[in-house]
Amino acid sequence: MEEKIGRVTHYFSKLGVAAIEIQHGKLCRGDRIHIVGHTTDLEQVVDSMEIDRHPIDEAGEGQSVGIRVDDHVREHDDVYKVL
Repeated sequence: MEEKIGRVTHYFSKLGVAAIEIQHGKLCRGDRIHIVGHTTDLEQVVDSMEIDRHPIDEAGEGQSVGIRVDDHVREHDDVYKVL
């Protein structure tokens, strides 16, 4: 089961980092996420999460976070938390 928590606002290809805007609920390090888009289908565990280059363990609604991702993602991809 999955719940939508946000969307990708930017992808930094050289760093392999996705900027994700949290729109609903919260996201914690260690959570499993599923990123889905037109050509994207990526599921992984959040092992690195930052706000303004400062490591954090948890982010909530309205915050934008950087998350290291295992594969290329695209702007406007939806982000789901796997429950």
